[in-house]
Formats: sequence, C-alpha cells, structure tokens
Amino acid sequence: MTGSLPPLNPEEEAVVRALARAILVVPRALDADLSREQRMSLNEYSALQHLSEAPGRQMRMSELAAACDLSLSGMTRIVSRLEQPGYIVRERCVEDARGWNAVLTDAGLTRLEQAYPTQLASVRRHIVDHLEGLDLRQLATALQNLATTGICANHPDDGRVPPAPPNGPDDNRRAAPANGRATGLAANS
Repeated sequence: MTGSLPPLNPEEEAVVRALARAILVVPRALDADLSREQRMSLNEYSALQHLSEAPGRQMRMSELAAACDLSLSGMTRIVSRLEQPGYIVRERCVEDARGWNAVLTDAGLTRLEQAYPTQLASVRRHIVDHLEGLDLRQLATALQNLATTGICANHPDDGRVPPAPPNGPDDNRRAAPANGRATGLAANS
C-alpha cells in the first residue's frame, strides 16, 4: 500500500512530528496549570465547560462523554467527582427514563468562572501565543478536518463514541455565562 505513495517531504514530516508532539504535550501543560492553580483537572474543566454551553446547562452522560472525548465510564468518574462539591447533579432523562443527564449547578458555573482566568492564561501561553502570523481560520479548519473526518474520527479503538462534527469553522455554539465572559476557548462574536 505505501509503495505507491510518495514519501513525506521534509516540511510534511516536520508538521507530522510537531503535531504528534503537541497532541501529547499541550494537554498535559493545560492540565498541569489547572491542577496547580485551581485543583481541577482539564477533564473536569472540560465537562463543566461543555455543560455551561449546552441548552439548559445539561447533557446526556453519553453526549457529554463524546463532547469531552472520554469513555462513558471515564465520564461517570469525572461527574461523580464533580457531584461531591455540588458542581453537577445527575437527573433521569425525561425522554428516556433509562438515561441520565448531567446538569451544571449554579455552584458549578461559579466554579467554572473562577477557573476560567487560569485556563485562558494557560491556553494563551501554551497555544495562542505560538500561532502569531498564522491564518487561524485556515488552521482551525484543518484541525477540525483532522478531528472530524477519516478513519481516526470515525473509528476510535478505545470504546469512545466519536463526537458529532461541528457545523464548520464558523460554528459558534459556545455560550457566555451570565457575566458575559466566555468560559470556553473562544468568545462569542
């Protein structure tokens, strides 16, 4: 199969290697900053963030797991940790009594807003500050294509449910909390 494909040129090889390294290093750095300054893991922040952006601040557990790119059992453990201080509650799904929704509480939204400055500074330091001069729209589209098309996105080998693809580079589903600050990586336009 590879016999008919041309080898990667030096620029392509450099991109592949740098991307592989960044995929490993950047999440660790973001997690370390949140853990050190907020005593919150990146996965916990991500769960709170996704719930804050969801209609009614609630999602089915399976949808939340997919949005956070975690297994359902991994998400269950995270939600259990976030239930202890009252940041999330679980409620039976109205549509399907067999399923459960994770619901962000007011305390959870407040906690997310407290952690947001740390996350923002971390994202800027470890990601955004290194992208100066790049076409960010084009980069976002390319990264979204990597994450939402092809065999990697559609066939995870670890039991995770692949997330639904976004509507495109202009997809702006993130909602700002009541105080107007965005809690995600991007603010609403």
